[in-house]
Amino acid sequence: MNVKIRQAALEDAEVVHRLIQDLAAVQGHAASMISSIDDIRRDGFGPAALFHAVLAEEDGQPRGLALYFFIYSTWQGRPALYVEDLIVIDSARGGGIGRALMQELARIAEKRNCSKLELSVSIKNTARVFYERLGLSRKGDWVPYTISGAALAALAGGQ
Repeated sequence: MNVKIRQAALEDAEVVHRLIQDLAAVQGHAASMISSIDDIRRDGFGPAALFHAVLAEEDGQPRGLALYFFIYSTWQGRPALYVEDLIVIDSARGGGIGRALMQELARIAEKRNCSKLELSVSIKNTARVFYERLGLSRKGDWVPYTISGAALAALAGGQ
């Protein structure tokens, strides 16, 4: 395996966006994805970037992506690295690219003095076995919650 892992740059915004689209399609949520390449450019690069990404390339071709950002653990008093998306293209699965991406994220977390690396996985996602093989475990009794769209607007409006 001749895979190179590198930090994504502004000129990679289209590739990053395409890989995220691929993930949304694989997960059956292509219609829910509304982000644009301009959103990726605006929010992922520059001094006030809201996320970071590492790309996996083989022979100069993108094979995978890990998109992450930093959160803060008040209990640990240190940052934590949160993995938003981990993507390996279908033709490259099983070749160690996912592991290489996760290893790079672990190195970044260590370098930034993070207390932990976290991610969320759908209960239906068979990749859970992959994460467990790497040593990740379920977060006890914690259950993720979310609010968006009209419900978020209503809450913000005090309704």
